[in-house]
Amino acid sequence: MEQKEFPDRLEIKPVGKVSAEVSAPPSKAYTLRALFLAALAEGESRIRNGLFAEDQKYAADALKAYGASIEREGNDYIITGLNGKPKTPSKEIFIGNSGVTARFLPALAALAPGNSVITGTERMCERPIKDLLDALAPLGVKSRCVNNDGCPPMEIGGGTFEGGETTLRGDKSSQYFSSIMISAPYAKSDVTVRTEGKLMSKPFIDVTIDMMEKFGAKVENNNYESFTIRAGKGYKGMDYATEGDYTNASYFLAAAAITRGKVKVTNLRKNSAQGDKFFVKCLEMMGCKVNWQDDYVELEGGALKGIEVNMADYPDVVPTLAVVAAFAEGTTRITDIGHLKIKECDRIVAPVTELKKMGIEAEALRGSMVIKGGKPHSAEIDTYNDHRMAMAFSVAGIKAGVTIKNPKCVSKSFPDFFEKFLGMVKR
Repeated sequence: MEQKEFPDRLEIKPVGKVSAEVSAPPSKAYTLRALFLAALAEGESRIRNGLFAEDQKYAADALKAYGASIEREGNDYIITGLNGKPKTPSKEIFIGNSGVTARFLPALAALAPGNSVITGTERMCERPIKDLLDALAPLGVKSRCVNNDGCPPMEIGGGTFEGGETTLRGDKSSQYFSSIMISAPYAKSDVTVRTEGKLMSKPFIDVTIDMMEKFGAKVENNNYESFTIRAGKGYKGMDYATEGDYTNASYFLAAAAITRGKVKVTNLRKNSAQGDKFFVKCLEMMGCKVNWQDDYVELEGGALKGIEVNMADYPDVVPTLAVVAAFAEGTTRITDIGHLKIKECDRIVAPVTELKKMGIEAEALRGSMVIKGGKPHSAEIDTYNDHRMAMAFSVAGIKAGVTIKNPKCVSKSFPDFFEKFLGMVKR
């Protein structure tokens, strides 16, 4: 990943109607899964037009520590896989604040012959991981949280992924399911993961299954109540073209919504498994006009009105939706989002706190938020070192004016966000 220079604070000034065409950046979720799958696969893979951001760097560095060869060639990753046989890392693995990397690594680490220690930033070491480690135990995996607090650092026992059946609570993190599923083809016997309660963020599971099957595995999805992966049928290296990212496209579309402008975002597949394409539907429900084609979305803003919407499956676009709701007439209720409390920051409390700074009535409830639309005024926005907060409130800036503190945090998923976003709105 190229290092970019960022100021400590970035002022974003109001503009008129936004009218632009922009290409969606490569998908964060698909790139991360492709890295793990290609690293486990037999042979060489080319991941075309992959995302090169902070999370991908941490993932790639971790996978290289387990023996995979990962090189960059232009906009592509060239990966020589491990054929399901990771090596034991020579030192502790540091994964920054990459939640996906922290959650995908433990199952893979259990395939290595020796023990691994995985740690991260201060915030990463506050984010729960115990539910995943507990679910790995019935599959034979020996692991522990080093500080006995349910969070990283964690130690994973090597050579312990036996297989069998286990259960995971559905209301914690879909990434726990994906972690076990991605490494399951290399367990010693078949793996079944059963869901306890309601499964949140189902579309992320769909993305995982889509990618696993592209690389040659077979997953039995029993209506999201259980998932079975056959052992012995591993991944084959492949040439994979990364699709565009609906989550990161949300900021461009939101800009059109709040300025009553028109934005066309290309490189977005209409039939994508990405759940965050639901954000387009949310904007349509709020009063925007949408022209949705096979490979792009064009959105024209209108008179926005508040909505009530369940966002259980779409957590990453909740901050963006909250910002749009601040400019809508009436009240918006965003429900079933309790799992957002353990993201890079508490994404229920943080957006509400910052909207209040802008003069908007908003309330953070247990598992939901309520926003009464109005006329936000300028404010200095704390980002909580959370890329989604920085990008979502940049949208508010083009209508009300904001100063974004610690804009560098966008490096986690969209390093050139401000160049693309501000370049779009200044046309």
